Amino acid sequence: MRLKEIQRTAHQAWSPAGHHPIHLALGTSAQQLDASFNTTAALEIFEVDFSDPSLEMQLKGSLPTTNRLHSIVWVNFGMGADGTGGRLVGGSENGTLTVYNPEVIMSARADADAVVGQSDKHTGPIRALDFNPFQSNLLASGANDSEIYIWDLNNFSSPMTPGAKTQPAEDISVVSWNRQVQHILASASPSGKAVVWDLRKNEPIIKISDHSNRMHCSGMLWHPEVATQLVLASEDDRLPVIQMWDLRFATSPLKVLENHTRGILSISWSQADPELLLSSAKDNRILCWNPNTAEVIYELPTANQWCFDVQWCPRNPALLSAASFDGRITVYSVMGGSLKAQQQSTADKISSSFDTMDPFGTGQVLPPLQVPQSTLQDTIVPPLKKPPKWVRRPVGASFAFGGKLITFENPKQAPVQSPQPVPRQVFMSQVTTETEFLQRSRELQAALQSGSFNNYCQAKIQNAKSDAEQDIWKFLLVNFEDEARIKFLRLLGFSKDDLDKKVAANFKMSGEEFSAQRSRSRCQRSGLHTHIKKNYFACLVFAGRAFLCPSFEDTDGLISQALLVGNFEGAVDLCLNDGRYAEAILLSISGGEELLKKTQQKYLSKQKNSISMLISSVVTQNWRDIVQSCELDNWKEALAALLTYAHPEEFARLCDTLGGRLEHEKTEKRCLQACLCYICSGNIEKLVECWASQRESSTPLGLEDLVEKVMMLRKSIERLRNSEVAVQSPILAEKLTCYAGILAAEGSLGTAMTYLPENTDQVRSTFCNPTTKPPKRIGLLHLDCNKYSGTFSPPGPPMSAANLSGPPLQPSSSTPGGMPPMPSPGVPPTSFMPTTSIPSGPMPPSSQPGAPVPMYPGGLHSQGPAPPMASGPYVPMGSGYPQGGPGAPAVKPFPAPAVAPPPTGKWSLCIQKVPDNYTPPAPITAPVMGFPVEAPQPHDHAQVPPGAPQEPSVQVGMRQGDVQLPAERVEQKEIPAEHMVLKSTFDSLVQRCQLAARDPQTKRKLDDAAKRLGFLYDKLREQSLSHNILNGLHEISRCVASQNYQRGLEVHTQVVSSSNFSEISAFMPILKVVMTIANKLGV
Repeated sequence: MRLKEIQRTAHQAWSPAGHHPIHLALGTSAQQLDASFNTTAALEIFEVDFSDPSLEMQLKGSLPTTNRLHSIVWVNFGMGADGTGGRLVGGSENGTLTVYNPEVIMSARADADAVVGQSDKHTGPIRALDFNPFQSNLLASGANDSEIYIWDLNNFSSPMTPGAKTQPAEDISVVSWNRQVQHILASASPSGKAVVWDLRKNEPIIKISDHSNRMHCSGMLWHPEVATQLVLASEDDRLPVIQMWDLRFATSPLKVLENHTRGILSISWSQADPELLLSSAKDNRILCWNPNTAEVIYELPTANQWCFDVQWCPRNPALLSAASFDGRITVYSVMGGSLKAQQQSTADKISSSFDTMDPFGTGQVLPPLQVPQSTLQDTIVPPLKKPPKWVRRPVGASFAFGGKLITFENPKQAPVQSPQPVPRQVFMSQVTTETEFLQRSRELQAALQSGSFNNYCQAKIQNAKSDAEQDIWKFLLVNFEDEARIKFLRLLGFSKDDLDKKVAANFKMSGEEFSAQRSRSRCQRSGLHTHIKKNYFACLVFAGRAFLCPSFEDTDGLISQALLVGNFEGAVDLCLNDGRYAEAILLSISGGEELLKKTQQKYLSKQKNSISMLISSVVTQNWRDIVQSCELDNWKEALAALLTYAHPEEFARLCDTLGGRLEHEKTEKRCLQACLCYICSGNIEKLVECWASQRESSTPLGLEDLVEKVMMLRKSIERLRNSEVAVQSPILAEKLTCYAGILAAEGSLGTAMTYLPENTDQVRSTFCNPTTKPPKRIGLLHLDCNKYSGTFSPPGPPMSAANLSGPPLQPSSSTPGGMPPMPSPGVPPTSFMPTTSIPSGPMPPSSQPGAPVPMYPGGLHSQGPAPPMASGPYVPMGSGYPQGGPGAPAVKPFPAPAVAPPPTGKWSLCIQKVPDNYTPPAPITAPVMGFPVEAPQPHDHAQVPPGAPQEPSVQVGMRQGDVQLPAERVEQKEIPAEHMVLKSTFDSLVQRCQLAARDPQTKRKLDDAAKRLGFLYDKLREQSLSHNILNGLHEISRCVASQNYQRGLEVHTQVVSSSNFSEISAFMPILKVVMTIANKLGV
């Protein structure tokens, strides 16, 4: 493709590869005249600026010269560190060799001389110049009479010769330095002979000539990579070939490149790709060859004129320049391109050359000048058939799933084709960037697999960097130890031993005396009378005293009279009124439990001291007020009270309430305290939310901190429950999925799979099959009610109760929470569960996802096991379904399958409502597709009491005829308001065409168009069209509205050419048909 062009009859030289920006030096050519017959000569330097789309090049400097040139080179000798400078060397027609400073020429400084060296050693025109690629100060020149000189630009006055002149004496047309061996130089003459010189020996080492004697050499070049190969070009029209020689086999050419029809004038070998060799000939063609295959891979689109010089650009290997005899220097690109920018630039220049105002003085602006444009085929210039070496990837790398890095390297191919294939290797490496993260993850995984949770928590406590971090790990450690309540209280600062010492000090007793007294008190409470004296009551203070009952009307007398008649309530009221609270409590005990409660309430209501509320909560077991109203600075006391007294069914909820109040403060300190409460309650979801709100959990190490704590808490719950805990929290599922993603990216795929929640099937399939394209967005816990399939996993059995009861309490039940043991015989495996069962009723509060299970359901007040329930099976705490989950088979065989009644709550959205006139179908032996199967009812278990209301259910009974449910009406979405104009415009166009059409075939097309445009409207409703397509459709709509159908068809072509055809194939073709018909009908 032609990029730049200038009218000059000159020889050319590109600036060196290190020179920036790119410049082109032109020296007026000798023995040639332009159309003006100008005989002056000059050396000009032009800047090649490709940011300007025009063909012109900017002249940067010019220097008049006394002689015209036969050759010119630009060497990088003397180039500055900033990539400027170098030296221009020109060989003139009178044998003068001149060295110029290009920077002085471009700066046009009057105080500096652009000529830095000049010599007239040669006796004739200097037609050959070349600089050494290894030592830029060495320059070779060739002239008449076999003259060859080697010039040192550091000492320009005394050149050297490579050896004795060849005989017979001939003109030297080409000199060329070897590109691999710096002391090898070759020269050639028009007779077709080439001589290879060894400058170390100062003698020729080999001569090459064509035996046909028809070879008139016009060019010679060394192979850029193979030291022993060179090419010779023939100027003779009888032999327009390029011969490729190998000095190791110098008897005949290695290859002959034949395609030109007339003599070759110039050749140039790309230093960036040895497979690109340029040649220009008298047949007006410039060809690009692959010398290895002797194949023409590109032909430049040139004018019908001979090109006497072609050269590759050293800096940009895709550029080349050609000098033709018609006085043009043209810059081309072999990478192809478009001429549209150049054509537009030409049109703009033409338009700007004419006045846009009306020449008749009307004041109206004329429309832009319409310049004829070439067809599309003429504006697109194809590139090379084969990608050049500089655009081929020498190496490549691509990241694969799981942190794998795939790399390859294209080995350097030998210039000579070898029968042995070049070995190619692909390397697969594991890339790990988070070494500390992986190390901690391996430690966590080892603890999870071995079950050494205590040791893991101990190590975390020792390595904790803060007191808050240490407290959290201490609380997590307690979950795996015995006597968890006592140890939790000790962590909160309430130690039983320390309290005993403080009480003994308060009584001014020694520790041993206090312990003995406590032992006696325990013996008395436990009924151990063997150690009590039989005359114990006789030793009381009032033993032996006479009975005297007061009969006065004072308080004592009234109390006595009330007791004598058995009026305990009146006596208690009198005692309370008189402030005798101890007597009131003692008398209320004798009056019954109800009187005792009333007395306690009255007493507590009158007490207003600092511990009255605590005493009230201990007596009434009302810990909700303590949790909701306590000062947050006393959170430890509140949590200690819950650990000591709270009922199992209230413990987790109260702990979460306390933690919620602490978390609501939104300070780091309070949130860490809230985490301790959530650890006690076993609420994993709350722990994750609270930790993530104050700590960084998006980085790998931050996520590792969170997952370590979550997994330890989860394992402690599983240890207490003796069953696996399912991940039901959305935020926890998200964090675990992110954690698994980081592990997978670091190469730990197996470990990542263990952390994925069970409900992330799409993510699991990606991890198991990395070749599968992952979805754009993964819904972690999204449940599609219309497509739900699989078993509903209820929460597992409750955690085993920790030993929270005090020492006096005796174990009364071996099951958690004092419940009756679960029936184990006859329970079938879980794989027998129907695969389409879903809950048939609302989930109780204890079975909601994320509901915490009390970790410590015991208390100091435990009264033993609860009374047994009805004869139904044991229902675990935290589960609203019978043993085995909903739909699990019971001990007895299945009854006849039935359709579950419509549930309430959130599950009611997933079940289709059964119409009133529905007739049950015939009995079946498998669950009906689309209907949830009711959980089988165990025989003689959990019977409904007589007279209790029953939920209506549709029984699958005898066949009474096949009845199909009425189809639901699907409501069609509305087209967005901004796109309604498309529908109205296109529908109106079709209707106008239908009214104007007379041809039956046209009418059929329009009828089909009305239907197929529905696909467009559906996509508009779904909003599935891209932004570019929508813009194009609106532009077409505006053209249709203005009846500019020709413009609409042009926009239609642009949209089709720039869009995915599968996205628009349903409606764009018919839209074009409609506009064509409308244009034809003129509607």
